[in-house]
Amino acid sequence: MSTEVDQKLLAETGRRIRAVRNTQGLNLDQLARLTGISAPALSLIETAKRDARLTTLAKIASALRVPLSSLLEDTPSDHSATTDEHSQGYDLGDYQ
Repeated sequence: MSTEVDQKLLAETGRRIRAVRNTQGLNLDQLARLTGISAPALSLIETAKRDARLTTLAKIASALRVPLSSLLEDTPSDHSATTDEHSQGYDLGDYQ
């Protein structure tokens, strides 16, 4: 059973896949041929009715010629800002 957060992530990822596919002028059948994933399965991913595995998302990203991260993130990440923000690392002392 998916939580609301899980469902939102699936919906956003599916929306991004569909947006990139449409921008590139591809229909589901064409993307299916490029990925080896059936058109119905791709449709289920785009509509957040199927939770795609990481390897499946990687195939889709590769076929669309976009970084995998672009399907998972709203905006391209600025790694320097992220690094500065989390420069302190993690305190795993309680887990040793």
